[in-house]
Amino acid sequence: MTARQNLDLARAWLAAFNAHDVDALVGLYAPDAVHTSPKLRVSHPESGGVIRGKAALSLWWRESNVRLPGLRYEERSLTASDERVFLEYLRHAPNEAPIPVAEVFDVRAGLIVASRVYHG
Repeated sequence: MTARQNLDLARAWLAAFNAHDVDALVGLYAPDAVHTSPKLRVSHPESGGVIRGKAALSLWWRESNVRLPGLRYEERSLTASDERVFLEYLRHAPNEAPIPVAEVFDVRAGLIVASRVYHG
């Protein structure tokens, strides 16, 4: 993938997330993708903050959509190379102050193989 294609992937990810379209979102990931997030560590301490595979990703985001139906991400900055995307966005959740977030995608063959979330 080129840097431009990876930017398009990141924008597709943000659009799917904000539309709460879990199927489209999970479709952007490799079957064995790994996702790391501090919110996972809090909500599911047994995970150590890490989940693997599309089924786990789907469950995580469907659960999040039920728990926080108004959750959305506001794009702040996207930077990409041929192998990686760095996203900066504001996390808007009902009854919470916006949180600055950075997320990194490792991309192979047009799919996200790993994603790591960092909260500000």
